[in-house]
Amino acid sequence: MVDVRIRKFKDHAFKNAVAIVGFPSIGLVSSIASNFMSRELGLELVAGIESPEFPPYTVIQNGVPMPQMRIFSGFREPNDEDDGGIDCEDIAIITSEFVPKVEHMYPIAIALLDWFEENGIKTVITLDGIPLFAPDEYEIMGTGSTEKAREIMEKYQIEPFSDGMIRGISGVMLYNGSLRGMDIITILGSARSDIPDPIGAAKLLEPIQRMIPEIKLDMEPLYQEASDLNRRLSAQTAPPEPDNNTILYG
Repeated sequence: MVDVRIRKFKDHAFKNAVAIVGFPSIGLVSSIASNFMSRELGLELVAGIESPEFPPYTVIQNGVPMPQMRIFSGFREPNDEDDGGIDCEDIAIITSEFVPKVEHMYPIAIALLDWFEENGIKTVITLDGIPLFAPDEYEIMGTGSTEKAREIMEKYQIEPFSDGMIRGISGVMLYNGSLRGMDIITILGSARSDIPDPIGAAKLLEPIQRMIPEIKLDMEPLYQEASDLNRRLSAQTAPPEPDNNTILYG
């Protein structure tokens, strides 16, 4: 069995929490979305997922070395109004930039499910990408581990993914979450497969803001990042301007 462990960096008493999981997927949309949320919400690093079998590198953020797989958390401002969203006073975000080996995915998923149970986290949203088949025709689908999870999806008008296969950590969590009676919702968002897709990440975050209304994110940085990326790609593929001394034939 692969040695995967969760190292605690800071005590955090989770209360009525929802976890959001974003590992790399098509267009890196899951990682982009989860990293963006942790930064925008000003969450603190509370734990990291470690293994001697992970690739030998360290993530540096703001000059600080970080674990390759990070768990951020923070309390939300209480909302006295019944807005119909998921009941959530605390949030945990699990994020990473590297794709674990296939043999690592099951133990990582089980370690996280165990950690969720230990901390009383009963609702989990995992993010994943699916291919974008037509330019700018982004779509969102989802599936749930329990009847309650599927009812939440229906309430927020997330198109159900009825038949097919969910791979990787999200797939392991869905099945094992159903065995544990844990409400796990996997949100699938379209993304470009050839480059990182900030627009796909922004689209992936839209249903989360509907389900957890007090999470308000300014998506403009993601759209600006997409615009800058497209401009750089266009500059790389543009034909060179002709030299005044070049003789043109034809």
